[in-house]
Amino acid sequence: VGCDRSKNLVDICGEKNFQAFVCDALSVPIRSGSCDACISIAVIHHFSTAERRLATIRELVRLLRPGGTALIYVWAMEQEYRNQKSKYLKEKIGSKDPEEEMNAGEAQRALRGQMPGSSSRDAACSDPLRSDPKEQGCDATPVADSRLPVHTNRTSFHSQDLLVPWHLRGGTKKKGGSIDTVLFPAGSKESQELSPVFHRYYHVFCEGELEATCRSLDGVRVQKSYYDQGNWCVVLEKL
Repeated sequence: VGCDRSKNLVDICGEKNFQAFVCDALSVPIRSGSCDACISIAVIHHFSTAERRLATIRELVRLLRPGGTALIYVWAMEQEYRNQKSKYLKEKIGSKDPEEEMNAGEAQRALRGQMPGSSSRDAACSDPLRSDPKEQGCDATPVADSRLPVHTNRTSFHSQDLLVPWHLRGGTKKKGGSIDTVLFPAGSKESQELSPVFHRYYHVFCEGELEATCRSLDGVRVQKSYYDQGNWCVVLEKL
């Protein structure tokens, strides 16, 4: 059973005969302790405060039965890790939706139980509610005022909190339906003739940050914490 904030995406699931519904990740209308497993891919990095990101993980844990597990993927600040560039940095501008490209293949492999082996690392930021990237050991520039920096696609991140530009494209009208719209990352071939531009908020995670946030919750054990193609990933278990 899937859920998403976007009604249009949920409608697509319905057309493909998948079970999905519209909801907020902070309040999922499913009974506590009723899920064997939960998956959160490329969601939590869109929440704008540490408190809300923590609350989202807490809501995932609430849904799990004792012994149930959750897999979480978030965008990493470190797009170059251990002298290896992520696929996001390697690909040419305009190749794919950056989130889809970074997360879909890697997450599918993880769900098949082929997760890269790695031990839990010491948290780079022991307090998950900290917001100072220098204290977290990240090579990031703190935002000096209320204006967030706008990211340039296919480049390294220079701030943990930023906006990624997306272009809206008008689609074709389906029979008996409304006109579809599609978002493309700025700089892509499809976006060059398109407008308007929307800026989507991201908080990119430093090494250890996601794991530390998970460990701050009671009744949770982190089974695995690892880096995967520009993402920080955690598998946690509800005790």
